[in-house]
Amino acid sequence: MDSLPTLETSRLILTPLQLGDAPAIQQLFPHWDIVRYLDSRVPWPYPEDGALFYVRDIALPAMNAGCEWHWMIRLKTAPTQVIGSISLYDQPGNNRGFWLAPAWQKNGYIREACVVINDYWFETLGRCVMQVPKAASNDRSRSVSLHEGMRLVGTEPGHFVCGAVLKEIWELSRDQWRQRAAVV
Repeated sequence: MDSLPTLETSRLILTPLQLGDAPAIQQLFPHWDIVRYLDSRVPWPYPEDGALFYVRDIALPAMNAGCEWHWMIRLKTAPTQVIGSISLYDQPGNNRGFWLAPAWQKNGYIREACVVINDYWFETLGRCVMQVPKAASNDRSRSVSLHEGMRLVGTEPGHFVCGAVLKEIWELSRDQWRQRAAVV
């Protein structure tokens, strides 16, 4: 794996995932408000070693294989504090995911992180399209996609931690991303 860069926005630092991030993830991640709309593969209740297993045995090997890219989200005002995570995946129909601890939600941090992550996907990785699946009932995630100019391209049955819910696939092309970025 080439070294994954640290990315920055006006308020955030996105640091590449490391094994040492597992304790912070274990502390912040296992909350119903975070996991309920995640894929049903996420174990619930979340096991005591869930973050360590995920980082060590799933995420880091996928990063080394060059098929996933994971960053921890931190505030510039508190760079040692993890507040969430954002990831890119080289999987058909599933190219980006994120979570943010409840204490930091509703501040626009995910929208801000998505700007640099989308730029990485389209410009650094040279991808032509980004597809993002989400539970149809996940209004906050839907609002992020709408804000980015994504369009709904399909629905299918979905299986999430909260149960069977309709899954929506949202899409954004590189050309749409570039046009939007040029306006902003």
